[in-house]
Amino acid sequence: MRQKFKQFGYYLIIIVLLPYVITVFINGPSIATSSHVDGTYVKVRLGESQALDGERGELKEAESAGDDGDSGSDTEGGIAELPIEDYCIGIMAKEVLPDYDKEMLKAQAILVRTDVYRRIEKEGSDMVLEDSFWTQKEMEKAWGVSRYSRYYNKLRSAWRDTEGQVLMYDGKPAMTPFFRLSNGSTRDGKEVLGKGYPYLKITECPFDIEAEEQIQTVTLEDMDAEVEKCDTAGYVLSVRVGKEKVSGEEFRTNYHLASSCFTLQKYNGKLRITTRGVGHGLGMSQNTANELAKAGRNYEEILEEFFTDTEIKEVTDIVSADRR
Repeated sequence: MRQKFKQFGYYLIIIVLLPYVITVFINGPSIATSSHVDGTYVKVRLGESQALDGERGELKEAESAGDDGDSGSDTEGGIAELPIEDYCIGIMAKEVLPDYDKEMLKAQAILVRTDVYRRIEKEGSDMVLEDSFWTQKEMEKAWGVSRYSRYYNKLRSAWRDTEGQVLMYDGKPAMTPFFRLSNGSTRDGKEVLGKGYPYLKITECPFDIEAEEQIQTVTLEDMDAEVEKCDTAGYVLSVRVGKEKVSGEEFRTNYHLASSCFTLQKYNGKLRITTRGVGHGLGMSQNTANELAKAGRNYEEILEEFFTDTEIKEVTDIVSADRR
């Protein structure tokens, strides 16, 4: 009788483990490995108002901003170590509209993950990631408590459906910028960054032209300013302000403009600035990506539209290559 019970136990163990063994045999061990990679911790800069204690256990350790040689400021509340998933979902929450199509959100998840691993590969795993992100409390405040769970689960699903996937070009993580809305086309990477970036090419975005936020106007006190140079896509590269010259992005930041595609016009003793689009215009237009997703394009096709000749690979491919 005892022997029969042993045999029964062996059969039961085989039945339970067989699906896992078959899965590993077919797909290889990278499933577990990529999960481990997306579960690693990264160091991030906190805003002064951000407190992670008690929020889903994401705070592993923290130190004051001044302890690492930083004098600190009103926007620097310290350095925390938290799971890369929590950090990247926090970036997505801050940067995208949560009611976007799921395929667009998958594309966005890959862009955010790629950017983080590109920086880690370049500067080392001890680097502090500076991009601002939303905590759970900030998400609840922005979306409302009633919608928080639905929106958060949607972003987390997009992250986990693309687990471990990054965008690569020529064996390296690609630069993966994104923005809300173009002026009708994206920009050429070489013109903007002064380097090759052959995968960042001008992409037509006809959906963006019809968007509600396409054209915006602000009026400032009059000043001696004129646009000196624009790129092929119509975004401003340089502006003369008095005797100084600033970049289009710097001018946009200084005067809180919606886009770096703008025109200046004197009007009734004021300076009227008309912008087209929302954001810097380089990389993926979130609005067009969402329209493509709604039209049936999957996230791989969306990324190929904006990042020519790149390919999606597992983060473990980067790690394996580095170890070799």
